[in-house]
Amino acid sequence: MTPRKERADAQRNREAVLTAADELFSRSESPRGVSMDDIAAAAGVGKGTLFRRFGDRSGLIRALFAARVEPLRHAVEAGPAPLGPSTPPRERVPALLVAILRFKTDHRHLALALEEDGGNSPYLGDHYAWWHTVLKDTLNRLPDATDDDSDFTAHALLAATRADLVEYLIGRQGTSPERIAARLTAFATKVLDP
Repeated sequence: MTPRKERADAQRNREAVLTAADELFSRSESPRGVSMDDIAAAAGVGKGTLFRRFGDRSGLIRALFAARVEPLRHAVEAGPAPLGPSTPPRERVPALLVAILRFKTDHRHLALALEEDGGNSPYLGDHYAWWHTVLKDTLNRLPDATDDDSDFTAHALLAATRADLVEYLIGRQGTSPERIAARLTAFATKVLDP
């Protein structure tokens, strides 16, 4: 059975909602300041359309994140070095972390909204589980790697890319994204080559 093709008006509504949500989150002081009513009004759709399509605010945020992260996800799953799966682990791990950092820097509003709306823990989200698996599998390719060590190390490295930390470093301390990327690369290198 082939999947049913989405109606053109439903597809337009979906894109309008995602675009409106993205713009509202980017302009808001806090992700909590954006309501479903705000998004529906900005997208020109009824609030019921949002709930039917995305379930709730968390579902909308996850859908928006998934749409925006898709090009990066493709590069990680099937692209060339330094992000692609054939890259040696000591090169790939820092590149992955910097890619996560850049994505969260470019989409700070969205990353914060996703982590703040993460259903009690950002660690339970599909996006986190995917990044953790990619890093853990890459770390497991190192000589003498153990699954337990790779599991913990992947969590520890991902902690350095949390959206709230990125927001604090850039927004409160005024650290440039380039400086954070350089420090993150140096940190990952130390972890990989103690």
